[in-house]
Amino acid sequence: MLITDENVAAKHGKRLPKNVPLIILTAGEKQKNLATVACIYGQLLKHKADRRTFILGVGGGVVCDISGYAAATYMRGLDFGLLPTTLLAQTDAAIGGKNGVNFRGYKNIVGLIRQPDFVLCDSSFLATLPKKEILCGLAEVVKHAAIASPALFRFLENQSEKILQLHPATMAKVMAMSLPIKLAIVEKDEQEIGERKKLNFGHTLGHALEKAVFVSHGEAVAAGMCFAGRLSQRYAGFKASEHERLLSLLRALHLPLQVAADKKKVKAAIGHDKKRNAGAIDFVMLERIGKARMVSLPLAELKEAIDDLC
Repeated sequence: MLITDENVAAKHGKRLPKNVPLIILTAGEKQKNLATVACIYGQLLKHKADRRTFILGVGGGVVCDISGYAAATYMRGLDFGLLPTTLLAQTDAAIGGKNGVNFRGYKNIVGLIRQPDFVLCDSSFLATLPKKEILCGLAEVVKHAAIASPALFRFLENQSEKILQLHPATMAKVMAMSLPIKLAIVEKDEQEIGERKKLNFGHTLGHALEKAVFVSHGEAVAAGMCFAGRLSQRYAGFKASEHERLLSLLRALHLPLQVAADKKKVKAAIGHDKKRNAGAIDFVMLERIGKARMVSLPLAELKEAIDDLC
């Protein structure tokens, strides 16, 4: 069975197989919830899906996350594959086996880790994306470079114009350099006990911003990386000149350095972050471009920093 959303069905319906039961979801982050998963279960029952049924999710991060979660929990787990159609999904959401949904506004707080049989990244899907969706994916690429690859960071700095134009050879190079970073980290730490937490660079404040105000994931993560860079100067010896490189790259890729939001709501959302541990939170900081480390930061101290730096 194939799961997609109305946007993909409208733009790429001719590319989808005609002899496979198709579940078309309403598009958008608001649909990433348990009610949508329940609807998928209903369709699986209707079509008499059994443990031999294979689920293929075709779409952006929302479709990939929901498809994986539904497949992994129906009849205690069906095999599934993903065909991500957005840059964000191709570089991040579909890679690593995290499947889940939002609950009461909190990002991905219900979910599990189960690897798909395959992830097929087809760059031809990117041509139909609005610019805002491209920027969402670029924020995650910058994150990969910032935490693990000075070479990728330099490439992004030097090729920002071609990247924004989706130049085919340049984008192929971006994917070839970015994807192995996440794959290598996930292979070391699939269950996010240690090393994999570094992939949350920019996401602590980013997820809180998404909860507090209507903003895209990429915009929120970009602002979150700016904040994390400033904290890194305070706690991890990150040089001001390196932080300026990060800001300059985000500007060059048309990503925001800040997002207007109610600080009170942001701090409340951070209190529910999945990475919190008792009264502290594992916060990802940069020692330099290409090298990240975890700092256990008391929640009270983090909230003070939001008041000071945001």
